[in-house]
Amino acid sequence: MTPIDLLKFMLPDFLVDHFEVISATNTEEIVHLYFEENAKPPKEFDALELVSKGFQDQITIQDFPLRGKYVYLHIKRRRWTNKTTGEIIKRDWQLAAKGTRMTQEFAAFLKEINR
Repeated sequence: MTPIDLLKFMLPDFLVDHFEVISATNTEEIVHLYFEENAKPPKEFDALELVSKGFQDQITIQDFPLRGKYVYLHIKRRRWTNKTTGEIIKRDWQLAAKGTRMTQEFAAFLKEINR
């Protein structure tokens, strides 16, 4: 098992595959993990000439607790500009469960144990 495989047990797959950990803070009760999307353009736009033009506003979502601590994921997604048309392009991430500020997996887990 590789370190990446191990991370996939603790974090959503999309974070491990498409984001880089920038920093982390840890207190007695809370872990904050900060991510930035990798500078690789989305595959669905391979035919276009894209340039990274910074980041969208950071979002914060709650994930499964780790070792009894609340976990908050602070995620910055990239913005891309099509050099030909000037159009702004971004990946269509479904990071948070609809109507929540939690990861989809964590929201589904809470919904299931609440039944």
